[in-house]
Amino acid sequence: MRSFWAIFLALTLSAAQAQESAKSLDGYQGTYEYQGNDTVDLIVGKALYAVLDDAKYRLRWSSGDTFLNGAGQPITFRRDHAGKVDGFEESGHFYRRLSMKPTEAALALAAPRPGGSLEYTYEIPTDRHDGIAVGDISTTDLGRDAADKIARGILDETWPDVHSVLLYQHGKLVYEEYFYGYSFDRQHQMRSATKSIVSTLAGIAIDRHDLTGVEERVLPRMKYAAYGNPDARKDQITLGDMLTMRSGLACNDHDSKSPGNELIIDATPDWVKATLDLPLINAPGTTGYYCSGGVSVVGRMTENATHMYLPDFAQKYLFNPLGISKSQYTWNYDLTDKDKEFSQIHLRPRDMLKIGILFEDHGKWHGKQVLSAAYAAAATSAISQVDNTSYGYFWWRPWLHVETPGGDRRVTYSAAQGNGGQKIYVLPEYDFVAVFTAGSYNEGNSAPNKIMGSVILPKLVAARHP
Repeated sequence: MRSFWAIFLALTLSAAQAQESAKSLDGYQGTYEYQGNDTVDLIVGKALYAVLDDAKYRLRWSSGDTFLNGAGQPITFRRDHAGKVDGFEESGHFYRRLSMKPTEAALALAAPRPGGSLEYTYEIPTDRHDGIAVGDISTTDLGRDAADKIARGILDETWPDVHSVLLYQHGKLVYEEYFYGYSFDRQHQMRSATKSIVSTLAGIAIDRHDLTGVEERVLPRMKYAAYGNPDARKDQITLGDMLTMRSGLACNDHDSKSPGNELIIDATPDWVKATLDLPLINAPGTTGYYCSGGVSVVGRMTENATHMYLPDFAQKYLFNPLGISKSQYTWNYDLTDKDKEFSQIHLRPRDMLKIGILFEDHGKWHGKQVLSAAYAAAATSAISQVDNTSYGYFWWRPWLHVETPGGDRRVTYSAAQGNGGQKIYVLPEYDFVAVFTAGSYNEGNSAPNKIMGSVILPKLVAARHP
């Protein structure tokens, strides 16, 4: 994500710091001033962590009272005449310590359960009369054994920083667990899983004939008089090219030198214009690069076609049909450099599950067609290649290697996914949907994928291919 989130990049604690006692780190705990009107909490778990907007980042110790931020720059803590930490300096700015005690929400991120408890007993999820039926996991392909393995692996931090796990099979939610202070009614940031929501809204706009289809050209829907780096091929860019990350524009979030890298685009006053101003480096519709700027273009194109603010359109045509009220999610959708949330949506895990069920049931929710079956199928299919992974319309189509008694298998699935471990897994052939939220931000290590690959998928495959 952009630099705001890269301030405290998750880095491995050095061996020397690991030998220090938790007590020695306790002196850094507290709430501190931070950039603008923000604050940052420092908490102690197995290491010292910084918490920004519910996101936890491990700090890398350097020497003495100095740690390193995400850019490798020093964060040096300053002490008063009594030897207590009174603030820290970063990039020439001093930030005061406001309180010696972090917020309760931040402290909860230090361990899966208060006091490090490892106790777990499976319980059938609560029926909250929200349109999601519940049942016993023992009646599914997974069984109680899978429930125990998942919970205990999270509690002993074999799979660290998993905030929630929801498993749904044969029309019922059979597993629902929360960790690190999270609960069923607490919203969670979606990061790039927001892209899949934007895709869904574009699909609904097509179904309603506000947009003519994925072959519709982008520029005629825009309101700009001219664009930087003029190129006749820009006129050929379609909605489908944007949805599949094949716009041809010089936009690659995974290349720091790309002029369309999200760190650059997010610092501009108009993300849509900045993206469309980029030079073309490939013919539209040919080569896929992971480009967050293209998501802002699809969102604005949908707004211009529907004459509605995108969150309002979402509420009327997606969330209302799914029984999700406006108070149950947060979406500050701005698409400018003033937006520190980079226009991501915050959803409750059960509402993430509703999105997964919608796609698993071919665009239907309780028998009502919310999204056309054709678009739902196309969105979650393999159309392009992004980062050597199959990709649809802002939905991934990856695979996991699964070991089973019958031999090794390669299991392909559809997924909405975001930085940190935000996941909606959809596997129609197993009549199965899984939702994870997690806090492993900026780490390539995906605990949800490991749980899926080592516990869940072996059970599903064995039941189908004994």
